[in-house]
Amino acid sequence: MPEQPENPRSVAVVGAGQAAAVAARTLRRRGFTGTVTLIGDEPYAPYQRPPLSKELLDGSQRPEDAELLSEDWCRDNDIVLRLGAEARRIDTTARAVELADGTRVPADRVLLATGARARRLPGVPEGDERIVHLRGMADALRLRALLRPGGRVVIVGAGFVGSEVASTALARGVTPVVLEQAQVPLAGVLGPRLGSFCADVQRTSGVELHTGDTVATVRTTPDAVVVTTRSGLEVAGDAVVVAVGALPNTEVADASGLSVSNGVLVDEHCRTSVPGVYAAGDVANHKHPLYDRWVRVEHFDNANKQAMAAAKNILGRSVVYDDPHWFWSDQFGLNLQHCGDPHGWDRLVVRGSLDERDFIAFYLADGVLRAAFAAERGGDVYTAKELIARGARPDPGLLADEDTDLTELMELAEPVADAARTKG
Repeated sequence: MPEQPENPRSVAVVGAGQAAAVAARTLRRRGFTGTVTLIGDEPYAPYQRPPLSKELLDGSQRPEDAELLSEDWCRDNDIVLRLGAEARRIDTTARAVELADGTRVPADRVLLATGARARRLPGVPEGDERIVHLRGMADALRLRALLRPGGRVVIVGAGFVGSEVASTALARGVTPVVLEQAQVPLAGVLGPRLGSFCADVQRTSGVELHTGDTVATVRTTPDAVVVTTRSGLEVAGDAVVVAVGALPNTEVADASGLSVSNGVLVDEHCRTSVPGVYAAGDVANHKHPLYDRWVRVEHFDNANKQAMAAAKNILGRSVVYDDPHWFWSDQFGLNLQHCGDPHGWDRLVVRGSLDERDFIAFYLADGVLRAAFAAERGGDVYTAKELIARGARPDPGLLADEDTDLTELMELAEPVADAARTKG
């Protein structure tokens, strides 16, 4: 982009999900009075996605309950919603977002919050309503109609989304069959011991869990969708949910000449390779100051906090985004929480009891606390997150000792020095 005005008069947000909604609210709350336009390809106003696999899916929440920005709020705060509109590229010379219908949205600053789409499996038929890739509101409502008591659903993937769908299906009286290619669920995130814990939770709850196997074919019949695995296992269901991860939506960034690698590359200020263009949320691959590596995170809390940081930087606040990351999952009657980045961990310390499903597990790398995973211990996760942010090297014996108050370890952890960091 050409030289940017010191005080932007207009901001366009490409995307209308969690990150976009938070960015819009932050801009207004921080006193920005210029034009704010949210451009989303879905017909819905911004809404929360975590309920898609839980409250919306089980019917306890209505679609409007998940709304993030009401039409009244947008009107009162002069937010322009361009819904059902596909953005094609950013004209970095004329400072405008080009839409598929040929119109242009002028913007001194642009925030890419295009999110991610569900990963597809090769060979899975397209167009059958009984095959669901759970990513948006329409997907959740369609799947909800397919989860009929006494029925059966096949779920490909035992990650957090697949596990939550299995938990919700059970609560609706539907038998879930889960297929996972790894030997245990979430092996890449939690490791074999905690992955085995998750497998045990599923099986004892009533899930038919098959691990160490991959999908060979998916075929449809008038009465069912049939999945055959490489080992020869054949399972049929009223519906199949494919939950094998997500891919960042980088098409606009690619067309605009931004640096892209597993998402839109951004620095600690959420800035892309093009001046005046920022990115946040699932699409942003962030050079994390705490972990000193590129990290792309697909979590609700990250979308919130990164969008706030991006909005503040758009307004010239110079805020470093260095959050350790945190997410939660409610499944099978348990509240599970995770924080940090376990990449490269070499030691696992458990406080509490896996058998009693009441514990927190700490992941350390060269003595530094990098991540934590807990069942029913949300308060401990909060403290662990603070320790991670401080680059703490806690005594493993004290971490495991139930008689040691984790908050006392805060006094032994010096804050990470960074004179440039601003939280304002």
